[in-house]
Amino acid sequence: MAPSFEQLDPDMDDYDDDDEVDYSDLREQYEVRMEEGLDTFVVVDGLPKVPPGSKDKLVKFLLRKLVQFGKTKEENVFMPMNDEGDMSEGFAFVEYDTPAQAAAAVKGLHATPLDKKHTIAVNKLTDIERYGREGRIDETYREPDMEEFKEKEHLRYWVGDAEGRDQFVMYRGDNVGVYWNEREDQPDPVRTPAGQLVDRQHWTETFVQWSPKGTYLTSMHAQGVQLWGGESWSRQKRFMHPGVNLVDFSPDERYLTTWSHQAMQVDENNPILSLEEDGKNYIIWDIDTGKPLRSFVTLDPPGPREDAEGQPVKKKLQWPAFKWSADAKYVARLNHGESVSIYELPRMNLLDKQSVKIEGIVDFEWSPAETQRHSIKAYEQLFAYWTPELGSNPAKVGIMSIPTKEVVRTRNLFNVSDAKLHWQSEGAFLCVKVDRHSKSGKSRATNLEIFRVRDKDVPVEVVENIKDTVINFAWEPKGDRFVLITAGAVPEGSAVPPKTAVSFFAPEKAKAPAVGNFKLIRTVDKKNNNAIHWSPNGRFVVVATVLNQQSFDLDFWDFDFEGEREESEKDLTANLQLMRTADHYGVTDIDWDPSGRFVATSASVWKHRMENGYHLYTFSGQTLREEPIEQFKQWAWRPRPERLLSKDEMKNVRKNLREYSRTFEEADSAKRSTADKAVVDARRRMLSEWFAWRDRVTEDLRDERLSLGLEERTEEQKALDVDEEEGSKVVEEIFEEILEESEEVIE
Repeated sequence: MAPSFEQLDPDMDDYDDDDEVDYSDLREQYEVRMEEGLDTFVVVDGLPKVPPGSKDKLVKFLLRKLVQFGKTKEENVFMPMNDEGDMSEGFAFVEYDTPAQAAAAVKGLHATPLDKKHTIAVNKLTDIERYGREGRIDETYREPDMEEFKEKEHLRYWVGDAEGRDQFVMYRGDNVGVYWNEREDQPDPVRTPAGQLVDRQHWTETFVQWSPKGTYLTSMHAQGVQLWGGESWSRQKRFMHPGVNLVDFSPDERYLTTWSHQAMQVDENNPILSLEEDGKNYIIWDIDTGKPLRSFVTLDPPGPREDAEGQPVKKKLQWPAFKWSADAKYVARLNHGESVSIYELPRMNLLDKQSVKIEGIVDFEWSPAETQRHSIKAYEQLFAYWTPELGSNPAKVGIMSIPTKEVVRTRNLFNVSDAKLHWQSEGAFLCVKVDRHSKSGKSRATNLEIFRVRDKDVPVEVVENIKDTVINFAWEPKGDRFVLITAGAVPEGSAVPPKTAVSFFAPEKAKAPAVGNFKLIRTVDKKNNNAIHWSPNGRFVVVATVLNQQSFDLDFWDFDFEGEREESEKDLTANLQLMRTADHYGVTDIDWDPSGRFVATSASVWKHRMENGYHLYTFSGQTLREEPIEQFKQWAWRPRPERLLSKDEMKNVRKNLREYSRTFEEADSAKRSTADKAVVDARRRMLSEWFAWRDRVTEDLRDERLSLGLEERTEEQKALDVDEEEGSKVVEEIFEEILEESEEVIE
């Protein structure tokens, strides 16, 4: 029974505080730390076993790695010796100042090489205590049960469609459905092998998104992200990120970035996220393992946080905040006005342990492809950046090579208001759209600085005399032509936006592989266009007006028209022709299918609530379908992976396109006569059923004759036999008999 207050010794009342005994030495010796206090400890395994004389040297060597992730010192590293005391045990206990530092050490040091012969394993002491506590580990070895091998679904099964059809996802109301695209007919709903429609209610809470190669369909939920795929459309992966708002895939689909505008609150017992993710907004995941690689907080964009009235200023989020190199070996993030932080995958360690300092940097963009520069054979990834004018220093555009961090080209610019970086899809060209102002600031103009990245010393070509502001620019995919849209200044007090002009550019003819200077093909004035959408294979482009209730034009252009060429365009690598003009009231989005054969335009209820639905066109602008759909939200074509054909094989296909196209023309012809085909199939089925019935009746008659003792075949049947030796044959004669005849006098 525990003592109560009344049972205490009465002499204790005479206790004098001044005579208090110092128990600090005993308290320190016998003090028991609570388990949460062990969060600052990590255990380092895999160390070399050394004698006492080399122990201090090993500790100092180990400290070089330990201090990269937090504060610790030599006294906080305890390396046990064996019972004889002549050799270390091969592991050590390390104490950091904070649990966050310990978590960072586990994240950054686990499974890293200490030297050529030793790779260390770093774990939290609390994890070892939690999972290695007595009773949790069986001391008797038991052979693990091997699960029976189960073949996984083919995640790219749709590419093998016999008719070469593409898939798309459509989100309307609360339903998300996946469909096969049909040229002539209505979309064909995708079905699982069990026959179930891939059309599910509440499949996502906000939107859906395909991965870059079409392997996964992403659904968004309050607790995180889920990836779906395979022929049965089962859940392939899921990633816990409470309150997730946006996702972004690496180009090779190996990594995933998730972002939430609210900082995460992570419990210690969370099965997926660690305390390191607590308070963070971004997580970069390894898709194969489903584990987070590293997490980050959101950096505030530049500019004031409050307006003149003290109200918070809404700032536009830059997305994606983490940008991937073409091969996904690096991911980089902009530190506004200071530097670019480049991380190496999959360890997510900072390249060379420090950010690339670029004073005043406003934006940067990776080259979308691995560009082979002139006479450069070493591996590299390129990114472009620009900085504004700082004091007396001019604005600057630069191209940097990674991992060497060598600046391969810079160009100084003056009187710069803004700049935008536009890489060509193969990384052969970089166009910098530069908005300039006069010294007085009253007039503005735009010029294009085009870097020829593959040429020696990266020369720059300038396209000048663009008087109005360029509001949109787009390179031809896999090509060297581009389109831009310009708009004049808005008059003060005017409620009507200014008219726009569309300009088409192409290089002059030059001896291959050189590319000639860029020249203006044609400018179309007095338009309202604001969007440019190239076919994924180049050549065809849709110039449109979107998100505009007064204008909704769709112009379909061909850059290689197979007709008579205008005299002014004979020296250019283009023959521009307007194929067709269409319109779609309230159009908000335009999407080309991966093959470049079809264009889908849609009016989303997310933008307005008038005449929502979609239209489907051919590449030349021919209308195939117009579908009004209530509560229509989203349309997205399923991307295709890279082609497996070599360049020579693709050239051979283009050369013999007529032969290859016959098969598809026959299939298209059969689809156009689907109704007739159904009738023919029904007649054939009825005919085959009649033949089967006749054979059964004939067999029954034969059996009946045999049972009556008659010959198997009648005399008439024998007469129909052909004697091949004598060359005899049966002749069929047709007799016409008039059953009735009448006469009628017509006056």
